[in-house]
Amino acid sequence: MMNRRTLLTASLAALPLPALAQSGDTVRSDRAAFRLTTLATGLDRPWGAALLPDGSLLVTERPGGLRRVTPSGEVSAPLAGVPEVEARGQGGMLDIAIAPDFARTREVYLSHAMLVQGGALTRLTRARLSADATALEGVTPILDATPAQPSGRNHYGSRIAFGPDGRLYLSTGDRMNDKMRSQRLDDLAGKILRLERDGSAAAGNPFLGRGDARAEIFSYGHRNPQGLAFNPWTGGLWQAEFGARGGDEINLVRPGLNYGWPVVSHGVDYNGSPIGTGQKEAPGIEAPLHFWTPSVSPSGINFYTGNAFPGWSRSLFVAALNPPGLVRLETEGERVVAEERLLFDRRIRMRQVVVAADGALLVLTDEGRGRILRLIPA
Repeated sequence: MMNRRTLLTASLAALPLPALAQSGDTVRSDRAAFRLTTLATGLDRPWGAALLPDGSLLVTERPGGLRRVTPSGEVSAPLAGVPEVEARGQGGMLDIAIAPDFARTREVYLSHAMLVQGGALTRLTRARLSADATALEGVTPILDATPAQPSGRNHYGSRIAFGPDGRLYLSTGDRMNDKMRSQRLDDLAGKILRLERDGSAAAGNPFLGRGDARAEIFSYGHRNPQGLAFNPWTGGLWQAEFGARGGDEINLVRPGLNYGWPVVSHGVDYNGSPIGTGQKEAPGIEAPLHFWTPSVSPSGINFYTGNAFPGWSRSLFVAALNPPGLVRLETEGERVVAEERLLFDRRIRMRQVVVAADGALLVLTDEGRGRILRLIPA
């Protein structure tokens, strides 16, 4: 049905990460030739990035930091006023997004793991970037993905995206210990949430007014969604989530629909046992647009909207962690029609991908000495 690339062999997994000096060479792909360069270094596990009007980036660091990176690659000191995080397991400072009217309001939104009474959860926080871009001001928690979980520090999600409707969409993970949280409508774990900018349930949400369901929920049945992006040509909300052993998914998210976890899956559990019913699909459950078995561990996603690479128009880029690399999905409308794998020979864990103002593709690497890689036309 779709073009596939053979996964790297197990022996390749033992190769060391490439040195920074190896960047700058030309890579030829199906639709473009590009040079891989390094824009910035010295970041600590960068996780999310928001492009500012001046072309600079606000970049989150999972241990709890937030930095500004200029278009020339200068990395600021950590910004002041950043909220506390629970930086254990897969938790910490996660995604960041700026408001659609940032030029006027300077509002930014952060998702992060937080320790509260009863355990840990995913929190959404709103703040303002100071005029000199050195601090966050007016930091206010606006939503907690309750209930808190007393044990386990994995599967928080979470990405933030603003829709064409001006609403904020937030993905949350199932928190791993109890898979069925994704199916419970009185629980905000394993969901896509649709919110007003104050963190309240958005008008028109599918479960609004139901006493047995949280009004913030837009869709449910998700495992650990770390990719969220609106298709700029169709307006559709696309999402990427991790499976277990296989079953990583790209989904087209629609209101009120069940995306199946953990009832059905294209993968199996880590011990090889079936997940849920052991089936890949079931009535009343939305099938993915695209899936991977074996896994690629998809994290951040973004559609290519720049002019530097005309051959990449209408492509969705997926940052992959394991095996590490960059996946390009060709799309037609709300369909995936082909797949291409890039840079999988470099063994660089990739966390998020951003389209720069000049059309270059920027990739955040999941490393202790994290980098922002830059793909430019050869």
